[in-house]
Amino acid sequence: MKRPLAIVLVRGAALLVGLVSLAVTAHSGPAERGAALAFGVLVLVGELTRWSGTPGAAGPEVREPAPLGAAGALSYALLGEDAGRASHHGAFQAVAVVLAASLLGSVPHIARGRGDTLDHLARRVLTVFFAAVCFQPLYATGVLGRWGGPAYALVLLALLVLTALCGAVLAAVPVHCRTRWPFGPLLREELRGLLGIGSAVCATGAVMALGVAVAGLWALPVFALPLLLAQLSFRRYAAVRDVYRQTIASLARATEVAGYTPAGHARRVAVLSRAVGREMGLSEPELTVLEYAALMHDIGQLSLVDPVPAGATADLPAAEQRRIALLGGAVVRQTGVDREVAVVVERQADPCPEQPLPARIVRAVNAYDEKARDAGPGGPLKALEELRLAGADDYAPEVLAALARVLARDGLTLPVAG
Repeated sequence: MKRPLAIVLVRGAALLVGLVSLAVTAHSGPAERGAALAFGVLVLVGELTRWSGTPGAAGPEVREPAPLGAAGALSYALLGEDAGRASHHGAFQAVAVVLAASLLGSVPHIARGRGDTLDHLARRVLTVFFAAVCFQPLYATGVLGRWGGPAYALVLLALLVLTALCGAVLAAVPVHCRTRWPFGPLLREELRGLLGIGSAVCATGAVMALGVAVAGLWALPVFALPLLLAQLSFRRYAAVRDVYRQTIASLARATEVAGYTPAGHARRVAVLSRAVGREMGLSEPELTVLEYAALMHDIGQLSLVDPVPAGATADLPAAEQRRIALLGGAVVRQTGVDREVAVVVERQADPCPEQPLPARIVRAVNAYDEKARDAGPGGPLKALEELRLAGADDYAPEVLAALARVLARDGLTLPVAG
């Protein structure tokens, strides 16, 4: 399969930078080998312990799967002194050491078939190169020393912000190219993630570099240990999130097992709802609520004495749809799932203008799946057109337009509304 040009360019740039860095370092010989080894080991440990679960299993908060490795790499790029002695390793050696350690630490992940490893390595190489090229010449020429402490701190802060922005763009590009999701919302989510783990990585990297400048390499384990413990704790948290998601999926299948809805209906609605929500620019926490609500949108049917034929609630009278939705919301509240999920389930049958956006999406996608399932040849086209003809009081036009774009991107020939 032909790779998108943007991914080829990013990986090609990272490969070029990596090869040049390795060649320059091998030709001139590594400077301060003890420091290079110490930082290399730190990056290696971070890569070996980075999150390697299935995408989405760790929840939407995953922005940096190897925070310790990222902090160690950034600190080496910003290292100017070692226990008061000037460091002369330069930008190319910083990239070479980080690349070698990251490659070695990625071997287990590559063996597990992680498809995002190359993008991860490319992002690591390019962000380290950017930070080192900006910082090392300024420090080596004595410019930062002449400016003094406040100016040094401001330059370091500005450099951290620019490096974080560079990393956010490099993280959003491959996802956009592979999925064709809108680039703006993806980049916005990456930038939002900088307020969490991203800021911790940047701060720890800078503090590590300053600590080594004063106390020497012994500062590395002191500052690295809290981040390592946080990373290991995050893996436990991710496992809990995975179990939580699986529990909700199992609850959603109860209507299928009981024969109230067709097999796979809840999962199809959840996947398509999430895609439509992403198309409309919802944040990751909002997408998670939307996905859970879509999975459990039919759970109110368990309270019915007689199942709805084929589980198709979209054609029921409004009062009956409302009753099933309220029953479903009551069930969701008893499961301990977030209250926001119950609200979406309850309000999916409200008049469209009064619904929150997630409820509008679940309503439209549910009706689309029900109608397309039984429409035979040309079902997607017929179902979408039927929803459009129903009017804005039943289904939100902006949701249907997003749904059309998502379906068209998935290979269905659909008229895309504006």
